[in-house]
Amino acid sequence: MKSSYKPEDVHLLLKDISGMVKPQDTEEREKLIQSGKHYCEMLPVEYMPSQLYMDAYYDALDKFAGPTARAVGRLADKVVKQRRKDTVLVSLARAGIPIGILLKHYILQKYGVDMPHYALSIIRGRGIDHNAMQYLLERFVPEQLLFVDGWIGKGAILKELQKEIAHYKGVSAEIAVLADPANVTQLCGTHEDILIPSACLNCTVSGLISRTFLRSDIIGKTDFHGAVYYEELKEKDLSYEFIHAIEREFSAENLAEEEEAKGSGARETAEIARRFGIDDMNLVKPGIGETTRVLLRRVPWKILIDTNHRNDPALFHIIKLAGEKDVPVEEYPLNHYRACGIIKKMPDA
Repeated sequence: MKSSYKPEDVHLLLKDISGMVKPQDTEEREKLIQSGKHYCEMLPVEYMPSQLYMDAYYDALDKFAGPTARAVGRLADKVVKQRRKDTVLVSLARAGIPIGILLKHYILQKYGVDMPHYALSIIRGRGIDHNAMQYLLERFVPEQLLFVDGWIGKGAILKELQKEIAHYKGVSAEIAVLADPANVTQLCGTHEDILIPSACLNCTVSGLISRTFLRSDIIGKTDFHGAVYYEELKEKDLSYEFIHAIEREFSAENLAEEEEAKGSGARETAEIARRFGIDDMNLVKPGIGETTRVLLRRVPWKILIDTNHRNDPALFHIIKLAGEKDVPVEEYPLNHYRACGIIKKMPDA
């Protein structure tokens, strides 16, 4: 699988399906998804941000590179302390890949340990890429594998991972993430709902690859899950610019978080669904990262902003993007999250 990442930074266990799938616009995809077609059988048209939105991204990168770097450092320290020295990082494509690269670089820089780094696909409702898992287990012992992702929203992918990994004796279903506002794992950089700047963009900060794809007419029984490489966007690629911006903020010492998180993000998400009369929990996407994704590639109904964070710079890009798309922004008392995106229920779905 081609990408704009260096081969020494990550091995992508993905099938290159460039040119095989016609991207669909957001509204068409949303209707199909809500009618029962799985999102992994389609690819969205990649959102090309306006200059105003790119200004918001660069502002976010400037303001939040430091907190992101500190979360990388805290997570790396936990990984080295709690896991084997010969750990293999396995990022969940695609949001986990830049985080896995940062984790790999930090551990090498501070501890002198060069952990191998791979990326594979896991899809909610369809499971993990078993061919990719077989590839890894032919080369490493099960206890070496450590899954990596960017953040946890309400924990849907973690549940999918736990279900799938039950079939692999010795493989841990624990997941290492920078931010866990849902409070479901201790292997995280922070329990705060922080802005990780890579959440603001799509392929141009993720090695120029699409989200992962799985459909039987294109992905055979022995194939890895698929992805597209967007070579035509190479002049707009910011993948290493993002990584280098975070690395410039790396520190050898990382202060622990002052408070342990309390309560459950899943419970709060269920309460949001009840409050707004939503019977499909998949339409409620809590957290800065998930809210951004809703605005970039779904059809949003409304965006909730925590009342206490109405002027938070971490939300500026969300407010700008909501304004561009004419999506209402409502203040709401959130406990675990700073923002929550709610997907529009399509009338003819």
